[in-house]
Amino acid sequence: MALTLGRKPGEKVYLVDNQGREIEIEVVRREDKLSNYTQLRISAPQEFQIIRGEIFNGSDSN
Repeated sequence: MALTLGRKPGEKVYLVDNQGREIEIEVVRREDKLSNYTQLRISAPQEFQIIRGEIFNGSDSN
């Protein structure tokens, strides 16, 4: 399953599993249009691992 969303700073998305555990993803800052990234804050129960994509996929690229 995939979902593509546009979010503004301060807006959140929640992922909830079948046990009711929540992962909260919040856009905390967007740089000006010349910048190439968005900052996110991810809050999850300790049972969940939060792994950046470049590490998860075993890539050394930025």
